[in-house]
Amino acid sequence: MKSINILVIGAGNMGLTFAEGMSRSSILKGNKINIYDVSKQRIEEIKQMGIFNVCTSLELCLPLADIVFLAVKPYNIEILFENMKPFTNPNQIFVSIMAGVKIKTIQESLDVHKVIRSMPNLPAKIGEGMTSFTISKTVSKSEAFLVNELMETTGITVEVANENMIDASTGISGSGPAYVFYFMQAIVEKSMNLGFTEAEAKQMTIQTFNGAVKLYEKHKETPNEWIEMVASKGGTTRAAIDILDKGHVKESIIQAVTGAFERAVELGNVNAK
Repeated sequence: MKSINILVIGAGNMGLTFAEGMSRSSILKGNKINIYDVSKQRIEEIKQMGIFNVCTSLELCLPLADIVFLAVKPYNIEILFENMKPFTNPNQIFVSIMAGVKIKTIQESLDVHKVIRSMPNLPAKIGEGMTSFTISKTVSKSEAFLVNELMETTGITVEVANENMIDASTGISGSGPAYVFYFMQAIVEKSMNLGFTEAEAKQMTIQTFNGAVKLYEKHKETPNEWIEMVASKGGTTRAAIDILDKGHVKESIIQAVTGAFERAVELGNVNAK
């Protein structure tokens, strides 16, 4: 297999995370990943890292790319796509990690055919990400396999049937780490209020979440079944769960997931116009 030329457009959190993960892949055969960003400060920071080729012009680097990762904010795409379009070709594969932007929008805006739409999440930064993806009909099985191998450098991947499932996964795994951090922050703050140091509060919170996740991962019981095991009538855990139930916390979480999903759909409709 010939060496692969990869271009990442957008060096924010997720763009740089994917670039760092993919840079360790044997698929590249020693080739450096090319990165393009409009921020001069960001470009200087990337130069200092010394592991990427910095791209200062789309005209120079885009025509040479086999696979292009699109990692910009959705509201930036109109001008970006106008600047990109003259330098694309039908053989290139475009991988979007932009929330809400539809495959059809990318195809029509760039006059390309091979598009993979994905939704990663923040733990990809440490190789523990969850990325869902779906492919356009023009992407071959071998091309999808290649891109999947690259994305797996940041964690676990799952191919879903259609773009509706990408929008759904945006509300679940895409935005999901923030829900967990929200709970963690509340527990850390209360722990410190009760007299624990910040370091102690952090350690207790991390181990509590890690332990609960591993129990769920390694056993067949559902989360509700684990709650029933530990929340005995009249006990401390039952008192806590009763307060969560009275505050409709479960319903609020469901509404939060729904809100993220609906926003992803909304972004797609806006960018499709």
